[in-house]
Amino acid sequence: MRSKNQSLLAWLKTATDAQVQDTGTTRAYLRLIAYGHKTASAEIAVRTESATNGAVTRRDLRPEDWRQIWPELSAA
Repeated sequence: MRSKNQSLLAWLKTATDAQVQDTGTTRAYLRLIAYGHKTASAEIAVRTESATNGAVTRRDLRPEDWRQIWPELSAA
């Protein structure tokens, strides 16, 4: 099991239903991701980064493989 994603957990506490909907998944599934039981898909990671205005990043959500999925982020 992966470690907890504290930034996602914090965001979920204050996120509106509309903001959660913008992630492309459910609040329950985001909780599974936040507690390390599931891994965010690349699409959910991108949409979550956008919905949270960068409070939760793709790097946060996919720490093991973000460099392979989004090599352009390595240069940033």
